[in-house]
Amino acid sequence: MKVLESNAAGWRQALPACLLMLAAILLLYRDTAIAMVEIWSRSETFAHAYVVPPISLWLIWRQRGLLARLAPRPAPVFLLPIMVMAMLWLLGDLAAVNSATQLAMTALLVLVVPATLGWTVTRVIAFPLGFLFFAVPIGEFLMPQLMIWTADFTIMALRLSGIPVYQEGLQFIIPSGNWSVVEACSGIRYMMASLMVGTLFAYLNFRRVSKRWLFVIFASLLALVGNWVRAYLTVLLGHLSGNKLATGVDHLIYGWVFFGVLMLAMFMIGSRWAEPELAAAMPREKSPESASMQRWPLLLAIALALAAPHLLVSATQAPGLLSALTLQAPDLSSKGWEPSQAVTKPWQPGLENPRAELQSFYARADGAGVGLHLGYYRAQDYQSKLVSSNNLLVRNDDKDWTAGAGNNKSLLLAGQEFSWRSNWLRPNRLGGLGFDPAQEGLQVWQIYWVNGRVLSSDWQAKLFGALYRLAGRGDDAAVVYVYADKSAGEADALLAEFLRDNWAAIDASLQRTRESGQASK
Repeated sequence: MKVLESNAAGWRQALPACLLMLAAILLLYRDTAIAMVEIWSRSETFAHAYVVPPISLWLIWRQRGLLARLAPRPAPVFLLPIMVMAMLWLLGDLAAVNSATQLAMTALLVLVVPATLGWTVTRVIAFPLGFLFFAVPIGEFLMPQLMIWTADFTIMALRLSGIPVYQEGLQFIIPSGNWSVVEACSGIRYMMASLMVGTLFAYLNFRRVSKRWLFVIFASLLALVGNWVRAYLTVLLGHLSGNKLATGVDHLIYGWVFFGVLMLAMFMIGSRWAEPELAAAMPREKSPESASMQRWPLLLAIALALAAPHLLVSATQAPGLLSALTLQAPDLSSKGWEPSQAVTKPWQPGLENPRAELQSFYARADGAGVGLHLGYYRAQDYQSKLVSSNNLLVRNDDKDWTAGAGNNKSLLLAGQEFSWRSNWLRPNRLGGLGFDPAQEGLQVWQIYWVNGRVLSSDWQAKLFGALYRLAGRGDDAAVVYVYADKSAGEADALLAEFLRDNWAAIDASLQRTRESGQASK
């Protein structure tokens, strides 16, 4: 009885402290939490996240009897991972990376529990706490590859069914009409929802960790293959019915009915090997000790760690950065490259909300032509940022171009070697440009310019952008594209020559734009 009374007294102190820290996180990081809810609302891919917090709370409530028999004690060792996650949030916010800030905020909510209640208590509710990460809207980076797999399977299955198919990227033609694989066909919604439901089912119905992992893998593969079959049957039904079935609204209804069938099949298969629930064993506890003396200093340290990123973000805010700016086409005539009319097939990258954008063309006396496209960013936020999943060479709904193979090209400029991304854009035979057999497409080189530093990878551009802003140097950055017709000959050699001749002038033009922003502060 004395032990139970002591535990109850411990909970009366520890639980309010834990709830206070959770409330502090939701208050301080409310913009991040609101952004998560907004994504849940506008994206069907993450609509399932609404039920994640209630399910997590219910799973914790199921363990209330066992928790009452444990003595909560603060664990100062968790202050270090809390500080690490706070720093991750800071870097994510400075670089405007939603996934980083939302993942960090969720991790902070989870880490506060063992910090204030102790590891013994946390072990009992480890799964409900980990389940909260399903609320983080992350995973859309898988969509392009999933769309490719869906298109490839559908076309293969149609051909095996005896239906002739002409494919152009994610678009294809069969005798009854045109079809295309869009974002909704990728299966990412199936994958996310099935992974969450499968994980919950495995936790509730299996005791062995190996069985749980096998079932989660099975649930993911079932959703993946099931979406391929759904896409194939959708096209097949449309073809056999003269495009009267499985199109328009019927397409969506049929898709969710099919998903319901997949979930039913998953539950039936899982129930076949379900294991009986065992009585929960009491975790081994350390000998009782006074926790109140170390609880309040720890709470103060946690509060400081949570508040520090916001103080640093406020310190890096610079007024006047949103003043109007313009990009001027660099003068490249000294190297024999004169401004020209369009020298390539019309193409423009899909950039989301750059502060300024420029497209220009240059030609040499021998007729060789190169296109230059600049997208400039300043005072970056979640709607306008240099590196974003919405910034694409070719948008998924583009009717004229299809992104082909890509690799990296190394180029020595002014004694320094830079790595450029190289992509081949193929003209879409089903699009509006028309197909010229002599037109092989465009060779496009891309690189990032971040406060004068040249970078090729997304993560480098994000990291240096955040560090420069943290150092008070601003976040001016640009994405640079140069491109030429592949049918003109050695397009890569032409682009390399163009850059060797003109990179200094392009860099100087970007530097002048940056300096104009510095002068306006």
